[in-house]
Amino acid sequence: MAATSEPPVMEARRWIEGVEFAPDRPLINVSQAAPVDPPPAPLRAAMAQFVLEDDASHLYGPVLGLPDLRAEVATQWCAAYGGEIAADQVAITSGCNQAFAAIMSTLCAPGDEVILPTPWYFNHKMWLDMSGIAAVPLKTGTDLLPSVEAAAALITSKTRAITLVSPNNPGGVEYPSELIGAFYDLCKSRDIALVLDETYRDFDSRCGAPHDLFTRDGWDDTLVQLYSFSKAYRLTGHRVGAMVTSVARMAEAEKFLDTVTICPNQLGQRAALWGLQNLGDWLAEQRAEILARRAAITQNFPKLAAKGWVLQGNGAYFAYMTHPFDEPSDALAQRMVHDIGVLCLPGTMFVPEGDASGARSIRIAFANIDAAGIAQLFDRMETL
Repeated sequence: MAATSEPPVMEARRWIEGVEFAPDRPLINVSQAAPVDPPPAPLRAAMAQFVLEDDASHLYGPVLGLPDLRAEVATQWCAAYGGEIAADQVAITSGCNQAFAAIMSTLCAPGDEVILPTPWYFNHKMWLDMSGIAAVPLKTGTDLLPSVEAAAALITSKTRAITLVSPNNPGGVEYPSELIGAFYDLCKSRDIALVLDETYRDFDSRCGAPHDLFTRDGWDDTLVQLYSFSKAYRLTGHRVGAMVTSVARMAEAEKFLDTVTICPNQLGQRAALWGLQNLGDWLAEQRAEILARRAAITQNFPKLAAKGWVLQGNGAYFAYMTHPFDEPSDALAQRMVHDIGVLCLPGTMFVPEGDASGARSIRIAFANIDAAGIAQLFDRMETL
């Protein structure tokens, strides 16, 4: 535990302690990939009704989640991906991070290895570190897409899984369906798991299914899909996630989940179910807004490109870019707080220590700034 890095978002928050920002130039916080607005009013009204009228929403429930929610996920995922998914292949967890922790507990023992493309999602790396599991970095190219051939060269007798995040956090790139399929084929051929985190799937810019893995025979022998309801329905504080995998692996994960939380948050599960059944149009509007912000990044980036910045990835909630300065990104990020009133995360938080690419990169999380805010952000960054 002592060897595990500090939580990056909490570390970044300490950079603004004691810093005063002028009223006409407030802090622009693009450090965390989470909506700060509460759930929409109709969902909050439904949640209030659950609190008052549904006694079971206050009690322990099944370890693997509310049966109706598991069934609804299975039904909607079948429609979205065109595959065959049963309710007992779905588990509800206390957020997507817990889903990752639970599934790793079924796959790995201390000393085993999991391959993570870099830049990686730091909470995945942190969980592996504190579990005594080696996170093997798979360096991506300038397009931030991982190579199947490079991954194959990293597999050893200790490798238990490859973890992908698409749309990617922190890179913002959307992995092509063919690439995801090729990683699946590699994992299947080597008898290891493909753990696919699709937390941001609701904000993918592409139409249709982002991959065909659920249509493949025996998909659950290889694939573990992870998902979060936090972003889709603004349920961040209620901690509701999901994982989709084999019934056998689910039975092993149940042991972990029972000893950690006993059951997922009951109110949050009911809210997620209500959202799935009633907020399709609202979610489509939220997706359109996120895509508009993505477009605003592209439209405004020439201001920075002229100064030597390079946009490597842009999608979901994130823009990932390299900077032109002769200082490491962790120093730059702290300077940005004082010089321009912007809080972002440096690339050093998303790569192994000593990886030079991290010192050249920063991540902008634009979930909480609209197109006008993005223009203001880039105006400030242009003055660095």
